[in-house]
Amino acid sequence: MNIQLDKHGRLKHFLSIEGLRRELLVDILDSAERFAPVGERAVKNVPLLRGKTVVNLFFEPSTRTRSTFELAAKRLSADIMNLNIEASATSKGESLSDTLRTLEAMNCDMFVVRHQNSGAAEFIANQVASHISVINAGDGRHAHPTQAMLDMLTIRRAKQNFEGLVVAIVGDVKHSRVARSEIQALNTLGVAEVRVVGPKTLIPSQVEALGTKVFHQIERGIAGADVVIMLRLQNERMQSALLPSAHEYFQAYGLTERRLKLAASDAIVMHPGPINRGVEIDSAIADGPQSVILQQVSNGIAVRMAVMAMAIGTQAIAGAN
Repeated sequence: MNIQLDKHGRLKHFLSIEGLRRELLVDILDSAERFAPVGERAVKNVPLLRGKTVVNLFFEPSTRTRSTFELAAKRLSADIMNLNIEASATSKGESLSDTLRTLEAMNCDMFVVRHQNSGAAEFIANQVASHISVINAGDGRHAHPTQAMLDMLTIRRAKQNFEGLVVAIVGDVKHSRVARSEIQALNTLGVAEVRVVGPKTLIPSQVEALGTKVFHQIERGIAGADVVIMLRLQNERMQSALLPSAHEYFQAYGLTERRLKLAASDAIVMHPGPINRGVEIDSAIADGPQSVILQQVSNGIAVRMAVMAMAIGTQAIAGAN
């Protein structure tokens, strides 16, 4: 049984894309589409989660992910609490389980968890009371499912459907939890081909088993691609020097105007952020007409609203219209 689903097959936790059926991913995307207009209204909220309490439980720093989850919760009319882990009791010796019990006693309904260790979100989901939902906001190198789904929404909005698409994921695939979740989502949603592109030191072994084709030259890897996803170098997760220098990396794998011309003429360019300009991508591309990077940020709020509403169990998503 998938821990992420309740007994009726509905979303209870959102920990990983792995094991989720295509229909559920499409439901998330469709729900996000209904939530997207909320941000354009004069009053930017709906009452779906009024009376619910969401806790941002971030053991690892993040500005973009934390702020979009906070904004998503507020737009759903939930109460939001940001727990400063460094200043919390866990830094004074209290166990994680004790911290969770304390939060449960406050009648919280959802934990949004970001942690440096792979599997932490699932561990917490197995520890919490049955009425609490857990959303994985990134755990180690393992998964970042809401980032993958906001990227899927961005692709669907630009390309209408997934069938027949060739998607190239370029860069530090080895250390990227985003890449793993994207590969799973793209294959579940039925794209024609997923490519991973990068130096051998940054491509995980046996990645082909996930349903990908491996390229070590960017020119070959993005040739004819409909979607090009550039990844940030995860320097904080590298255990040793895997690259000679940022400059040499850009020379070999940076996305430039010349290289982008090798992709499909209507290819879109994506990046989960934050962007290292002149390392993974040229500024002319990041700010250019084929870039949908800012759309990814906007779509992230709608996707996180959808996941939070579905996981807490409300069936009133249609009320967002």
